[in-house]
Amino acid sequence: MTSSEAIVVDAGGRDLRVSNPERVIFPMTERSAPVSKLDIVNYYLAVGDGIMRALNDRPTTLERWPKGVHPGIVLSTREKGGGDAFFQKRIPRGAPAYVETARIQFPSGRSADEICPTEVAVVGWAAQMGTITFHPWPVRRDDVDHPDELRIDLDPQPGTDFSDAVRVAAEARVLLDELGYVAFPKTSGGRGIHLYVRIEPRWTFTDVRHAAIAFPGQVTVNWWKEERGERIFVDYNQNARDRTIASAYSIRPKPGAPVSAPVTWEELGEVAPEDFTVATMPARFAELGDLQAAIDDTAFSLRPLLDMYENDGGQGQADMPYPPDYPKMPGEPKRVQPSRDRDRPRP
Repeated sequence: MTSSEAIVVDAGGRDLRVSNPERVIFPMTERSAPVSKLDIVNYYLAVGDGIMRALNDRPTTLERWPKGVHPGIVLSTREKGGGDAFFQKRIPRGAPAYVETARIQFPSGRSADEICPTEVAVVGWAAQMGTITFHPWPVRRDDVDHPDELRIDLDPQPGTDFSDAVRVAAEARVLLDELGYVAFPKTSGGRGIHLYVRIEPRWTFTDVRHAAIAFPGQVTVNWWKEERGERIFVDYNQNARDRTIASAYSIRPKPGAPVSAPVTWEELGEVAPEDFTVATMPARFAELGDLQAAIDDTAFSLRPLLDMYENDGGQGQADMPYPPDYPKMPGEPKRVQPSRDRDRPRP
């Protein structure tokens, strides 16, 4: 077989054409074999039930690396475009008829029709189109303005690592248990940890973001890096409108093709992020199934965390900065680094 010969695979009962199946997407490393486009498609089909639980009926941004994840490949960002890899927020032209969409609105007021996976063939097709990572919104397409997930993103800062995130996650679990929540942990695919709590779709993005700000513990919610120190940052803005987190089972564009892996609380302190890759996850999934299978069993009220946020506000704690591309939001402090804020009181 040459790299130009297409093949057809069974994607949940649909014929899926995979072009250039042997194209290397992840080059070989000291610890891993090369990963081809076909390997990626087959990986997503192997964890189909899990990836669909994470994406089903959710507007989803595609992170596409059509030329592969190789040295020198640049990912376009909001700040700088023109890269070889990019985020696709609108449905690509020529998508199959079975690829459905959901209309979402950005903070700017503009809107877009994003893909909205309803079957695993959509995931396989996106992978064939060069998608490495899936970034679902925390909403379903029948109500795109009210999130049904609280996402707690534990992001290690310089001087901290995965083991520190594990420690903070354990502390977070205690608080969540006290509040009556059930959280589902997963690795980020890097050094971080994500905790997901299913919530009732009754609150706005602003409310959910405030709930994340209220989340206490041995962490920091300081937006400015110069104020974070050697702590774990709770990236509360990942709960803002048009901010997403790589889904469970998503591949991350890092050497060795790591994946964002659901884990049990009991094993969290025993695993390492590099344990979970395109090569290792299918066997784990076949043995354990989807460790987030119960996430939809109960939806919780956001009220306990909102009460904490409102109580903090009454004691003088203001809202926190939004991402720089957002319009100025009500109650938001100045968007300026503290060291550059001339009006900031000096000790």
